[in-house]
Amino acid sequence: MKKRSMLMLAALMLVLSAFLAACSGGEKAGTKEKDKEGTKTGETSGKPQDGGTLVYALDSSPKGIFNWAFYDDAVDSQVLDLFDESLIDFDENLKAQPHIASWKTADNKVFDFEIKKGVKWHNGEELSVKDWEFALYTLADKDYENSRFENVKTIEGAQDFHDGKTDKISGIKVIDDYHIQITFDKARVNNLENVWTYPLSRKEFEGIAVKDMPAAEQVRTKPVGLGPFKVTKVVPGESVEMERFDDYFGGKPHIEKLVVKVIDPSLSVGELKNGTLDMTSFHPSIIDQVKALDNVNVITYPGLSYYYVGFRLGTYDGEKNIMNDPKYQNLKLRQAMYYAINREEWVKAFFFGVGKPVNRPIPTNHWIAADNKELEQFKYDPKKAKALLDEAGYKDVNGDGFREDPNGKEFVVNFSHYATQNPTFEQRAKAMTQYWEAVGLKTKLNMIDFNLYYDMLDKADKSMEVYFAGWSTGTDPDPTGLWSSKALWNHPRWVSEESDKLLDQALDMSVVGTDAKKRKDIYVQWQKLFMKELPGLPIAEIEETMAVSKRVQGTKFDVSGMNRPNEWWIKQ
Repeated sequence: MKKRSMLMLAALMLVLSAFLAACSGGEKAGTKEKDKEGTKTGETSGKPQDGGTLVYALDSSPKGIFNWAFYDDAVDSQVLDLFDESLIDFDENLKAQPHIASWKTADNKVFDFEIKKGVKWHNGEELSVKDWEFALYTLADKDYENSRFENVKTIEGAQDFHDGKTDKISGIKVIDDYHIQITFDKARVNNLENVWTYPLSRKEFEGIAVKDMPAAEQVRTKPVGLGPFKVTKVVPGESVEMERFDDYFGGKPHIEKLVVKVIDPSLSVGELKNGTLDMTSFHPSIIDQVKALDNVNVITYPGLSYYYVGFRLGTYDGEKNIMNDPKYQNLKLRQAMYYAINREEWVKAFFFGVGKPVNRPIPTNHWIAADNKELEQFKYDPKKAKALLDEAGYKDVNGDGFREDPNGKEFVVNFSHYATQNPTFEQRAKAMTQYWEAVGLKTKLNMIDFNLYYDMLDKADKSMEVYFAGWSTGTDPDPTGLWSSKALWNHPRWVSEESDKLLDQALDMSVVGTDAKKRKDIYVQWQKLFMKELPGLPIAEIEETMAVSKRVQGTKFDVSGMNRPNEWWIKQ
């Protein structure tokens, strides 16, 4: 199966109506066990047939950054999944497996990698470990602006290179075109899972400065990958056309062409019914309509994303977070806002049977998830919410029905939610504001275009005081990239020495060795700490939802994602 995209940030979970991760950034959950083969769609008996065109729909316009090194949008990642590859793979248990690259290590600090010979880029060039080296240097460059430096900086010497102290990364040693040795600054449990494993074609980016790469045609309109399909045409914001890559190292794809297009979510059911659309992720709000189609299979499978409400507790100085914004520093205020939310009701209303409340910043399907019995549940209790607000000094002083702050000044919860073409997003955001107003907290809703939303959070925009977001954990469950005191994507700007200590210990070979139970125990302590300090309010997790035409065969889905498109075929 494919490696899940990280970052996504964007919270990137599949936050858009698709909710399919990523990310990345997204919306997910689900705890049903799936067979080890994953969830299959339709009948797959008989010999696969070659030919045909598959139409894949996106329900929001991609930003059009079609390179793993630079993207930060869950919609872009859906396109990337179809034409590019990681060097390593992950199975249904989220364990790393050899793919293009295999490895050996004796100490989890020094890794010797070997890549397959004869793997081709779409431009015909053979893949070399020098392309991987080029990618690692690009992400470590001082002019690289995306947060994926986090996936490189633990390599020995990468930080010094980033800071301009040296012109070489000492921990990267190319042996020959197929062998490379990577040495990390120290042994960690997850060095392999965390390191960046998407190469960049040196030929394609030759002569392009790092700062100019994200805007280059090699990223925007003429991307080149290693996957089973190659991009032939990009219409920005509208569609991406691909054709099969006969030299794909994993075997010649069966399907001749892929057309990825943006459609209004309100039209997806009609297009599925008419056979003009073959595959799309979709919002749970239309699941009954999709299930009613006799020519479509509805697939639900376990997710690795969760949604939360965050509080702006401070800002980011470019290197670390600083908790310098007092408005939501009062813990009782945050607790009260949590107790005020009827999550059972809210999830039932807006996730249509494929979601459930979550009580921790870790999805249920990850092996480090704490048992609910070990955590405060924060069940809906408006009376307790009101009592906590009273204790904290938030009282209705002027008799208008809304509480003032402890100094007697007007208090307004400025709540932000991202906006797409999905109408349920504004409805669910308004429902959240109603819960808070019911306990006396005046709330103002601000719907912000999704393409701006996470950029504003990254920059700690002062208008984003309380916000709704999602996160896709990826295959490595380590929460450091989202919640450490130095993480850019720690959008609440939560700073906690105890949190940082626990996160470091969970990766420290001298503390946990290779004992998964010891590592989980530390992560459980961390989850308890998070739920005690509440920099964010975990809200919900949902299963992934996908519609696949019954004419499309060979697709599989499990917690690691979907299988590669070269295995799909169309029944003629």
